[in-house]
Amino acid sequence: MGPSEFAGVTKALAKEHKAHYTEIVGEHLLKENYASIYTVGRASDDPPRLVDLRWGSPSHPKVTLVGKGVCFDSGGLDIKPASYMQLMKKDMAGGAHVLGLARMIMQAQLPICLRVLVPVVENVISGNAYRPGDVIKSRKGLTIEVGNTDAEGRVILADALAEAVSEKPDLLIDITTLTGAARVALGTELPAVFSNNDVLVSEVIKHGEKTNDLMWRLPLFALYRDYINSSIADINNNSSEPYAGAITAALFLKEFVPDEIPWLHFDMMAWNIKNRAGRPVGAEAMCLRALFSYLQTRYT
Repeated sequence: MGPSEFAGVTKALAKEHKAHYTEIVGEHLLKENYASIYTVGRASDDPPRLVDLRWGSPSHPKVTLVGKGVCFDSGGLDIKPASYMQLMKKDMAGGAHVLGLARMIMQAQLPICLRVLVPVVENVISGNAYRPGDVIKSRKGLTIEVGNTDAEGRVILADALAEAVSEKPDLLIDITTLTGAARVALGTELPAVFSNNDVLVSEVIKHGEKTNDLMWRLPLFALYRDYINSSIADINNNSSEPYAGAITAALFLKEFVPDEIPWLHFDMMAWNIKNRAGRPVGAEAMCLRALFSYLQTRYT
């Protein structure tokens, strides 16, 4: 699945539920101030885009979902070893998850004003691929030094999150396959969750326990923020240290989310690596039952 196919799936979902759908494609991203999304995805023949789905009454509480939509990740010029690319068709799983959660919300007719934003790109190599050492001006205005082209997910999410928070949602959720470090810390079956709101994350974890859809909270440990400092930009997309990679990635995203907006960030595998009863090797939905249970309880 490439960016255009992902957009087609999103458009079909919007049509099915009478939602409003828009997308910004290719160089129009630059004109609309989404340089981070454009820069990461510009090397692909299938242009980068931001897909945007809206549903529900504007009078209802605002819930915004953001998903990482990297349809294939070669690593870019900081290329991955061939064996590491084998599963990189799943790097759009965050985007797929937010579409799945959106479908559940719309089918249940929850009384919320829903917005779904997915930056959709391929991170590939060509003559115009973005380079280590490039500096990108993000939608928020913060400049991002590219320390590693294989840390592209947080770069595209920066622009999507900046747009998401512009409408001051009552709840912001992003879902990603962001770091291998989260898998090292928690394994493949336990997603990591970060939040700036203790009450919110505690409630969602309880719903995970109730629905047997488990997750584990990791901290937004502020002392590690220095690891993503840059001498030539406001922030670096790559940590200067080999430690706490999931935390430093979450701290990068936190730069684009104001403290007053309740926020959940999920970093997950979204893939079964072995066959089990009812769960074959392949794509796996994680945290959706927990999140829907929480939303259903909160908004009905």
